[in-house]
Amino acid sequence: MTATSVALIGANGHGMYHRRQLAELAETGAVRLVALADTREVVEPPDGVPLYTDHVALLAETKPDVVVVCTPPHTHLALTRDALRAGADVLLEKPPVLDRAEHEALVAAEAETGRVVQVGFQALASPALVRLRAAVAAGRLGAVRQISVLGCWKRDDAYWARSPWSGRRTVDGRPSLDGALANPFAHAVMQALSVLDAPVERVEVDWLRVRPIEVEDTATLRITLAGGVTVLVAVTLAGEDFVDGDLTVYGERGDAELGFREDLLRLPGEPAAVAVAGRPTLLENLLAHRAAGEPLLAPLSRTASFTAVIEQLRAAQPPYQVAPEALDVADGHRTLRGVNTVLARCAARGALMNELSKPWSATVPGGTANG
Repeated sequence: MTATSVALIGANGHGMYHRRQLAELAETGAVRLVALADTREVVEPPDGVPLYTDHVALLAETKPDVVVVCTPPHTHLALTRDALRAGADVLLEKPPVLDRAEHEALVAAEAETGRVVQVGFQALASPALVRLRAAVAAGRLGAVRQISVLGCWKRDDAYWARSPWSGRRTVDGRPSLDGALANPFAHAVMQALSVLDAPVERVEVDWLRVRPIEVEDTATLRITLAGGVTVLVAVTLAGEDFVDGDLTVYGERGDAELGFREDLLRLPGEPAAVAVAGRPTLLENLLAHRAAGEPLLAPLSRTASFTAVIEQLRAAQPPYQVAPEALDVADGHRTLRGVNTVLARCAARGALMNELSKPWSATVPGGTANG
Protein backbone atom coordinates (compact mmCIF):
# COMPACT_ATOMS: atom_id res chain seq x y z
CA MET A 1 0.00 0.00 0.00
CA THR A 2 1.31 3.43 -0.97
CA ALA A 3 1.12 5.97 1.82
CA THR A 4 -1.07 9.01 1.15
CA SER A 5 0.95 12.23 1.31
CA VAL A 6 -0.59 14.74 3.73
CA ALA A 7 0.23 18.35 4.56
CA LEU A 8 -1.10 20.28 7.55
CA ILE A 9 -1.80 24.00 7.30
CA GLY A 10 -2.14 25.38 10.82
CA ALA A 11 0.39 23.32 12.75
CA ASN A 12 0.07 24.94 16.18
CA GLY A 13 -2.82 25.09 18.65
CA HIS A 14 -5.50 22.62 17.61
CA GLY A 15 -3.16 21.60 14.83
CA MET A 16 -1.27 19.58 17.46
CA TYR A 17 -4.28 17.24 17.62
CA HIS A 18 -4.00 16.62 13.89
CA ARG A 19 -0.23 16.12 14.18
CA ARG A 20 -0.75 13.38 16.78
CA GLN A 21 -3.36 11.70 14.59
CA LEU A 22 -1.10 11.90 11.56
CA ALA A 23 1.80 10.44 13.53
CA GLU A 24 -0.36 7.46 14.53
CA LEU A 25 -1.46 6.87 10.94
CA ALA A 26 2.12 7.25 9.70
CA GLU A 27 3.17 4.39 11.98
CA THR A 28 0.69 2.13 10.17
CA GLY A 29 1.98 3.21 6.77
CA ALA A 30 -1.34 4.83 5.81
CA VAL A 31 -0.02 8.38 5.49
CA ARG A 32 3.22 10.28 5.03
CA LEU A 33 3.47 13.79 6.49
CA VAL A 34 5.16 15.88 3.81
CA ALA A 35 4.87 19.44 5.18
CA LEU A 36 3.64 21.69 7.97
CA ALA A 37 2.67 25.33 7.59
CA ASP A 38 1.92 28.07 10.09
CA THR A 39 2.24 31.83 10.15
CA ARG A 40 3.94 31.50 13.53
CA GLU A 41 7.00 29.45 14.49
CA VAL A 42 6.01 25.78 14.52
CA VAL A 43 6.04 24.33 18.04
CA GLU A 44 8.02 21.09 18.45
CA PRO A 45 8.57 20.51 14.72
CA PRO A 46 9.06 16.84 13.78
CA ASP A 47 12.40 15.88 12.34
CA GLY A 48 12.69 15.87 8.58
CA VAL A 49 9.37 17.54 7.80
CA PRO A 50 9.60 20.76 5.74
CA LEU A 51 8.14 23.85 7.41
CA TYR A 52 6.42 26.70 5.58
CA THR A 53 4.88 30.05 6.36
CA ASP A 54 3.42 30.33 2.84
CA HIS A 55 0.78 27.73 1.98
CA VAL A 56 1.08 28.49 -1.75
CA ALA A 57 4.74 27.47 -1.72
CA LEU A 58 3.87 24.37 0.30
CA LEU A 59 1.29 23.25 -2.25
CA ALA A 60 3.55 23.92 -5.22
CA GLU A 61 6.64 22.23 -3.80
CA THR A 62 5.23 19.21 -1.95
CA LYS A 63 2.07 18.46 -4.00
CA PRO A 64 0.22 16.62 -1.18
CA ASP A 65 -2.62 14.19 -1.86
CA VAL A 66 -4.53 15.49 1.17
CA VAL A 67 -4.37 18.82 2.98
CA VAL A 68 -5.63 19.34 6.52
CA VAL A 69 -6.69 22.96 7.07
CA CYS A 70 -6.70 23.93 10.75
CA THR A 71 -6.69 27.72 10.70
CA PRO A 72 -9.05 30.54 11.78
CA PRO A 73 -12.46 30.39 10.05
CA HIS A 74 -11.99 33.63 8.13
CA THR A 75 -9.06 32.03 6.24
CA HIS A 76 -10.85 28.80 5.27
CA LEU A 77 -12.23 29.73 1.87
CA ALA A 78 -8.96 30.91 0.33
CA LEU A 79 -6.80 28.14 1.81
CA THR A 80 -9.19 25.34 0.95
CA ARG A 81 -9.81 26.57 -2.57
CA ASP A 82 -6.07 26.81 -3.18
CA ALA A 83 -5.58 23.25 -1.91
CA LEU A 84 -8.38 21.90 -4.13
CA ARG A 85 -6.95 23.65 -7.17
CA ALA A 86 -3.55 22.17 -6.37
CA GLY A 87 -5.12 18.71 -6.74
CA ALA A 88 -5.60 17.81 -3.07
CA ASP A 89 -8.59 16.57 -1.13
CA VAL A 90 -9.14 18.57 2.04
CA LEU A 91 -10.02 17.88 5.66
CA LEU A 92 -11.30 21.29 6.76
CA GLU A 93 -11.72 22.14 10.42
CA LYS A 94 -15.12 23.36 11.55
CA PRO A 95 -16.78 25.75 11.06
CA PRO A 96 -16.18 25.35 7.33
CA VAL A 97 -17.07 28.94 6.38
CA LEU A 98 -19.22 31.68 7.88
CA ASP A 99 -21.79 32.46 5.21
CA ARG A 100 -23.67 30.76 2.40
CA ALA A 101 -21.87 32.66 -0.35
CA GLU A 102 -18.52 31.24 0.80
CA HIS A 103 -20.11 27.82 1.22
CA GLU A 104 -21.37 27.89 -2.35
CA ALA A 105 -17.95 29.07 -3.53
CA LEU A 106 -16.34 26.01 -1.95
CA VAL A 107 -18.96 23.71 -3.45
CA ALA A 108 -18.16 25.24 -6.83
CA ALA A 109 -14.44 24.67 -6.26
CA GLU A 110 -15.13 20.99 -5.53
CA ALA A 111 -17.04 20.69 -8.81
CA GLU A 112 -14.37 22.61 -10.72
CA THR A 113 -11.48 20.46 -9.47
CA GLY A 114 -13.11 17.07 -8.93
CA ARG A 115 -11.66 16.98 -5.41
CA VAL A 116 -13.62 16.78 -2.13
CA VAL A 117 -13.87 18.59 1.19
CA GLN A 118 -14.52 16.67 4.40
CA VAL A 119 -15.49 19.04 7.24
CA GLY A 120 -14.16 18.38 10.74
CA PHE A 121 -17.52 17.76 12.40
CA GLN A 122 -16.45 14.59 14.18
CA ALA A 123 -19.98 14.21 15.58
CA LEU A 124 -21.13 13.24 12.08
CA ALA A 125 -18.91 10.16 12.30
CA SER A 126 -20.89 8.91 15.30
CA PRO A 127 -22.36 5.41 14.82
CA ALA A 128 -24.86 6.31 17.54
CA LEU A 129 -26.09 9.15 15.34
CA VAL A 130 -26.48 6.73 12.43
CA ARG A 131 -28.62 4.44 14.62
CA LEU A 132 -30.65 7.38 15.93
CA ARG A 133 -31.36 8.68 12.43
CA ALA A 134 -32.48 5.21 11.35
CA ALA A 135 -34.83 4.97 14.34
CA VAL A 136 -36.33 8.37 13.56
CA ALA A 137 -36.75 7.50 9.88
CA ALA A 138 -38.43 4.19 10.81
CA GLY A 139 -40.98 6.01 12.98
CA ARG A 140 -39.81 4.54 16.26
CA LEU A 141 -40.19 7.92 17.98
CA GLY A 142 -43.29 8.90 16.05
CA ALA A 143 -43.44 12.48 14.85
CA VAL A 144 -40.47 14.48 16.16
CA ARG A 145 -41.44 17.77 17.78
CA GLN A 146 -38.15 19.02 19.25
CA ILE A 147 -34.43 18.30 19.32
CA SER A 148 -32.46 19.76 22.21
CA VAL A 149 -28.80 20.02 23.18
CA LEU A 150 -27.55 20.86 26.67
CA GLY A 151 -23.85 21.57 27.21
CA CYS A 152 -22.14 23.13 30.23
CA TRP A 153 -18.37 23.43 30.08
CA LYS A 154 -15.73 25.63 31.71
CA ARG A 155 -13.18 27.68 29.81
CA ASP A 156 -10.66 29.77 31.71
CA ASP A 157 -8.95 33.08 30.92
CA ALA A 158 -6.12 31.24 29.15
CA TYR A 159 -8.57 29.72 26.67
CA TRP A 160 -9.72 33.17 25.59
CA ALA A 161 -6.09 34.28 25.12
CA ARG A 162 -4.96 31.21 23.14
CA SER A 163 -4.60 33.04 19.81
CA PRO A 164 -5.05 36.49 18.24
CA TRP A 165 -8.55 35.53 17.01
CA SER A 166 -9.78 33.99 20.27
CA GLY A 167 -13.03 35.50 21.45
CA ARG A 168 -13.18 37.77 18.43
CA ARG A 169 -16.27 38.51 16.36
CA THR A 170 -14.18 39.88 13.49
CA VAL A 171 -10.50 39.74 12.51
CA ASP A 172 -9.02 42.23 10.06
CA GLY A 173 -12.51 43.31 9.07
CA ARG A 174 -13.68 39.74 8.36
CA PRO A 175 -16.03 37.66 10.53
CA SER A 176 -14.53 35.00 12.78
CA LEU A 177 -17.31 34.37 15.33
CA ASP A 178 -15.12 32.48 17.81
CA GLY A 179 -17.95 31.93 20.29
CA ALA A 180 -19.48 28.94 22.00
CA LEU A 181 -21.90 28.12 19.19
CA ALA A 182 -19.53 28.35 16.21
CA ASN A 183 -16.54 26.71 17.84
CA PRO A 184 -16.62 24.53 21.02
CA PHE A 185 -20.26 23.50 20.61
CA ALA A 186 -20.31 23.49 16.81
CA HIS A 187 -20.23 19.68 16.89
CA ALA A 188 -23.36 19.60 19.01
CA VAL A 189 -25.19 22.10 16.79
CA MET A 190 -24.28 20.14 13.66
CA GLN A 191 -25.31 16.84 15.23
CA ALA A 192 -28.70 18.24 16.24
CA LEU A 193 -29.29 19.60 12.74
CA SER A 194 -28.34 16.26 11.19
CA VAL A 195 -31.02 14.25 13.02
CA LEU A 196 -33.56 15.28 10.37
CA ASP A 197 -31.49 17.04 7.67
CA ALA A 198 -34.34 19.53 7.13
CA PRO A 199 -33.76 23.05 5.74
CA VAL A 200 -33.40 25.89 8.25
CA GLU A 201 -36.31 28.33 8.20
CA ARG A 202 -35.76 30.57 11.23
CA VAL A 203 -32.96 31.30 13.69
CA GLU A 204 -33.42 32.99 17.09
CA VAL A 205 -30.76 33.54 19.71
CA ASP A 206 -30.35 34.94 23.20
CA TRP A 207 -26.71 35.05 24.26
CA LEU A 208 -24.35 36.65 26.74
CA ARG A 209 -20.74 36.82 27.88
CA VAL A 210 -19.19 36.73 31.32
CA ARG A 211 -15.90 38.46 30.41
CA PRO A 212 -14.91 41.32 28.06
CA ILE A 213 -14.78 39.36 24.82
CA GLU A 214 -16.60 40.06 21.55
CA VAL A 215 -18.57 36.81 21.33
CA GLU A 216 -20.88 34.68 23.43
CA ASP A 217 -19.76 32.14 26.00
CA THR A 218 -23.35 31.33 27.03
CA ALA A 219 -26.24 30.99 24.62
CA THR A 220 -29.64 29.63 23.80
CA LEU A 221 -30.21 29.11 20.10
CA ARG A 222 -33.56 28.11 18.62
CA ILE A 223 -33.69 26.89 15.04
CA THR A 224 -37.01 26.21 13.33
CA LEU A 225 -36.71 23.62 10.58
CA ALA A 226 -38.93 23.15 7.55
CA GLY A 227 -41.94 21.19 8.78
CA GLY A 228 -41.99 22.98 12.13
CA VAL A 229 -39.57 20.94 14.26
CA THR A 230 -37.47 23.11 16.57
CA VAL A 231 -33.86 22.62 17.55
CA LEU A 232 -32.94 24.21 20.89
CA VAL A 233 -29.26 24.49 21.77
CA ALA A 234 -28.51 25.61 25.35
CA VAL A 235 -24.79 25.88 26.10
CA THR A 236 -22.25 27.67 28.24
CA LEU A 237 -18.50 27.87 28.74
CA ALA A 238 -19.05 29.31 32.24
CA GLY A 239 -20.88 26.31 33.65
CA GLU A 240 -21.19 24.83 37.12
CA ASP A 241 -21.45 21.02 36.85
CA PHE A 242 -20.09 19.54 33.62
CA VAL A 243 -22.57 18.46 30.93
CA ASP A 244 -20.89 17.30 27.73
CA GLY A 245 -23.42 18.36 25.10
CA ASP A 246 -26.12 15.75 25.44
CA LEU A 247 -28.76 15.53 22.72
CA THR A 248 -32.42 14.67 23.28
CA VAL A 249 -35.00 14.00 20.57
CA TYR A 250 -38.60 14.44 21.74
CA GLY A 251 -41.10 12.34 19.79
CA GLU A 252 -44.80 11.56 20.14
CA ARG A 253 -44.01 7.90 20.95
CA GLY A 254 -41.09 8.58 23.26
CA ASP A 255 -37.77 10.32 23.60
CA ALA A 256 -34.24 9.35 22.59
CA GLU A 257 -30.99 10.48 24.18
CA LEU A 258 -27.52 10.57 22.64
CA GLY A 259 -24.29 11.15 24.58
CA PHE A 260 -22.00 13.04 22.21
CA ARG A 261 -18.48 12.00 23.18
CA GLU A 262 -18.94 8.34 24.10
CA ASP A 263 -21.59 7.49 21.47
CA LEU A 264 -24.14 6.48 24.09
CA LEU A 265 -27.68 6.04 22.81
CA ARG A 266 -31.02 5.33 24.47
CA LEU A 267 -34.07 4.82 22.27
CA PRO A 268 -37.72 4.75 23.40
CA GLY A 269 -38.50 1.67 25.46
CA GLU A 270 -34.88 1.06 26.41
CA PRO A 271 -34.02 1.33 30.13
CA ALA A 272 -30.56 2.81 29.71
CA ALA A 273 -28.17 4.18 27.15
CA VAL A 274 -25.77 1.75 25.49
CA ALA A 275 -22.48 2.45 23.75
CA VAL A 276 -22.50 2.15 19.98
CA ALA A 277 -19.05 1.15 18.74
CA GLY A 278 -17.34 1.81 15.44
CA ARG A 279 -16.56 5.53 15.17
CA PRO A 280 -13.78 6.20 12.63
CA THR A 281 -11.83 9.42 12.47
CA LEU A 282 -12.78 11.76 9.67
CA LEU A 283 -9.27 11.52 8.21
CA GLU A 284 -9.53 7.72 8.11
CA ASN A 285 -12.89 8.07 6.39
CA LEU A 286 -11.41 10.49 3.85
CA LEU A 287 -8.59 8.05 3.13
CA ALA A 288 -11.14 5.25 2.64
CA HIS A 289 -13.09 7.48 0.28
CA ARG A 290 -9.98 8.09 -1.79
CA ALA A 291 -8.99 4.41 -1.80
CA ALA A 292 -12.34 2.69 -2.27
CA GLY A 293 -15.03 5.28 -2.76
CA GLU A 294 -16.45 4.95 0.75
CA PRO A 295 -19.03 7.71 1.29
CA LEU A 296 -17.78 10.73 3.20
CA LEU A 297 -19.27 11.09 6.68
CA ALA A 298 -19.00 14.89 6.81
CA PRO A 299 -19.01 16.14 3.21
CA LEU A 300 -19.25 19.87 2.67
CA SER A 301 -22.77 19.49 1.26
CA ARG A 302 -24.01 17.98 4.53
CA THR A 303 -22.95 21.07 6.51
CA ALA A 304 -24.99 23.62 4.56
CA SER A 305 -27.58 23.91 7.34
CA PHE A 306 -24.86 24.77 9.86
CA THR A 307 -23.55 27.51 7.57
CA ALA A 308 -27.09 28.88 7.20
CA VAL A 309 -27.35 29.15 11.00
CA ILE A 310 -23.93 30.80 11.35
CA GLU A 311 -24.83 33.36 8.70
CA GLN A 312 -27.87 34.37 10.76
CA LEU A 313 -25.80 34.60 13.94
CA ARG A 314 -23.42 36.99 12.20
CA ALA A 315 -26.36 39.37 11.70
CA ALA A 316 -27.58 39.17 15.31
CA GLN A 317 -26.88 41.87 17.87
CA PRO A 318 -23.71 41.24 19.91
CA PRO A 319 -24.08 39.31 23.17
CA TYR A 320 -24.62 41.32 26.33
CA GLN A 321 -22.25 41.07 29.30
CA VAL A 322 -23.57 40.11 32.72
CA ALA A 323 -22.58 42.15 35.73
CA PRO A 324 -19.76 40.89 37.99
CA GLU A 325 -22.26 40.31 40.82
CA ALA A 326 -23.69 37.34 38.90
CA LEU A 327 -20.35 35.50 38.80
CA ASP A 328 -18.11 33.37 40.98
CA VAL A 329 -14.47 34.02 40.02
CA ALA A 330 -11.60 31.70 40.99
CA ASP A 331 -8.43 30.32 39.39
CA GLY A 332 -9.00 32.08 36.09
CA HIS A 333 -12.56 30.74 35.75
CA ARG A 334 -15.77 32.77 35.77
CA THR A 335 -18.83 30.73 36.68
CA LEU A 336 -22.30 32.09 36.04
CA ARG A 337 -24.35 31.19 39.08
CA GLY A 338 -27.45 29.15 38.31
CA VAL A 339 -26.62 28.76 34.62
CA ASN A 340 -26.91 24.95 34.56
CA THR A 341 -30.45 25.04 35.93
CA VAL A 342 -31.54 27.78 33.53
CA LEU A 343 -30.09 26.06 30.47
CA ALA A 344 -31.61 22.70 31.44
CA ARG A 345 -35.04 24.36 31.64
CA CYS A 346 -34.50 26.03 28.27
CA ALA A 347 -33.48 22.74 26.65
CA ALA A 348 -36.51 20.91 28.07
CA ARG A 349 -39.02 23.62 27.16
CA GLY A 350 -37.58 24.75 23.85
CA ALA A 351 -37.23 28.25 25.30
CA LEU A 352 -34.65 31.01 24.99
CA MET A 353 -33.14 32.43 28.18
CA ASN A 354 -35.00 35.70 27.78
CA GLU A 355 -38.29 33.78 27.77
CA LEU A 356 -37.66 32.38 31.27
CA SER A 357 -36.80 33.95 34.59
CA LYS A 358 -33.15 33.62 35.54
CA PRO A 359 -31.17 34.41 38.71
CA TRP A 360 -28.99 37.05 37.08
CA SER A 361 -31.84 38.95 35.41
CA ALA A 362 -31.52 41.86 37.86
CA THR A 363 -27.84 42.33 37.07
CA VAL A 364 -27.86 42.51 33.28
CA PRO A 365 -28.63 45.52 31.10
CA GLY A 366 -31.98 45.67 29.33
CA GLY A 367 -32.18 44.12 25.91
CA THR A 368 -30.83 40.93 24.39
CA ALA A 369 -29.63 39.69 21.03
CA ASN A 370 -33.27 39.53 19.99
CA GLY A 371 -33.84 43.19 20.80
